Amino acid sequence: MERVIARCRELASITDVAGETTRTYLSPATRDAHALVLGWMREAGLSTQVDAVGNLRGLRAGLSPQAPRLLIGSHIDTVVNAGAFDGILGVVLALELIEDLADTPLPYAIELLAFSEEEGVRFRKPFLGSLAVVGELTPEDLALPDAHGTTMEQAIAHFGLDPAEYAAARLAPESFAYLEIHIEQGPVLESEDRPIAAVHAIVGQTRMSLRFTGQANHAGTTPMHLRHDALAAAAEWIVAVEKLGQATPGLVATVGSAEPKPGLGNVIASEVLATLDIRHADDDIRHAAVAKAVAAAQSAADARGVTLSTSTSIDQTAVPMAPHLLALMEAAAKASGYDGTPLTSGAGHDAVILARRVPAIMLFLRSPGGLSHHPGEAVLIDDVEAALTTAMEFLRRLRDDVLSGSAQAGREAHA
Repeated sequence: MERVIARCRELASITDVAGETTRTYLSPATRDAHALVLGWMREAGLSTQVDAVGNLRGLRAGLSPQAPRLLIGSHIDTVVNAGAFDGILGVVLALELIEDLADTPLPYAIELLAFSEEEGVRFRKPFLGSLAVVGELTPEDLALPDAHGTTMEQAIAHFGLDPAEYAAARLAPESFAYLEIHIEQGPVLESEDRPIAAVHAIVGQTRMSLRFTGQANHAGTTPMHLRHDALAAAAEWIVAVEKLGQATPGLVATVGSAEPKPGLGNVIASEVLATLDIRHADDDIRHAAVAKAVAAAQSAADARGVTLSTSTSIDQTAVPMAPHLLALMEAAAKASGYDGTPLTSGAGHDAVILARRVPAIMLFLRSPGGLSHHPGEAVLIDDVEAALTTAMEFLRRLRDDVLSGSAQAGREAHA
């Protein structure tokens, strides 16, 4: 267990910004991270490659070249000023699983996927690595520019890869399931004093921008009843969004940013640009909440003679995990002595993308303090052991599933 944590810490020291962990897609630090992880993969006996978009891939062969293939993975890029475990832990734990298997024969191959891009920091679009693997990366994606005007295509070429070969990154046709182990990134497991949990669904997300447009005027000379205060309208709406989240079980509703203009203490705000983030595992409930939030914004604006405009940047459907894999993971947790009662994931993961092509399942570890995307991110050594024990039991049960033909039936049902 100590090696798992030490390896995560070692990767965290590979950074583009001294004094913090910041490693974005195909940055200089990525090259050093690749060298380190590829070395670990080879030590574990995996055949390795770097695909055309920079994903690291290590293969543990099955009993035959045509053996079904289990995918296990997560990402090795980070947000700005990140912690040591988001994404990276899933890659390192997968390596540990494979090393613990040693020469144990399995009726399926295992492909370890270390996605080089999940966070969306450099090109402002997430999941570029996993999108390539499921065959959904587009020429428009390759044309995306970073803050310096370098396109994704140019970045790939500069890294020494061939962007024209991106279609070859697609997963092998014999791939039958995907497993991702990840820190929870929230406080639920800690609040329940549980080390691990299966994940039954990844929430759907709606992200919007709302613009309240009023009229700037002098704060001292404009009577209250003659004002068109965009900031007052936005403030009323923000509280309504909070109440909506509190009143709807399983819903989270957030206004993360509200920027008033002109932003002066003695001037009534003429405009506020605000964000809205609403998530729920049930898309119908999420869409109903979005409608209520927009109606509350319109009501607050109308009451003050303020106009409202809205735009939606993300409308991502909820992603349920594969029922047969979820049942296997719950049973594996119980057999290992843990309560694997499933949780909902409130954050997006590469599993969202992989689930479009193969049945997917996730296993969460407790996040001490609920911290993620933060330098204080941590894991407990006993929780790492719980995850490894449960994941190994899951692999054993999946072996029996493959031998019985249930895994193939599950994939056909998924398709």
